[in-house]
Amino acid sequence: MGLNQNTRTIFCDIDGTIFKQEKFNELDENKFELLPGVIEHFNKWNQLGFIIILVTGRLESTRKLTIKQLENAKIKYHQLIMEVGRENRYLINNNTKLEPNNNRAFAINVQRDLGFNDENFDKFGL
Repeated sequence: MGLNQNTRTIFCDIDGTIFKQEKFNELDENKFELLPGVIEHFNKWNQLGFIIILVTGRLESTRKLTIKQLENAKIKYHQLIMEVGRENRYLINNNTKLEPNNNRAFAINVQRDLGFNDENFDKFGL
């Protein structure tokens, strides 16, 4: 069964966004601080059928630890991309021929370690 053509996708960082920022050499699969509003939004997005792709600057060597942390925090996602640059990130997407002025790529910046605030997501219907 293929994906619905209207499925929305969320790309989300991990450290400072889902979990409180920690030094990578101090990561522990059982010690993490889940930020406010995160689990509620992830549960909502999963219920709505969103595809959730997590991106992180963490090294590939921390993949198993990262997966265990996400499992322990009950964060449901579809893909995990490791070793993404830690500075500016750009999402490039196309518009449809039928709706050339309908932007289909958006960015939401949240303050590090403050969690998810509904007003960040309301304007996008998230």
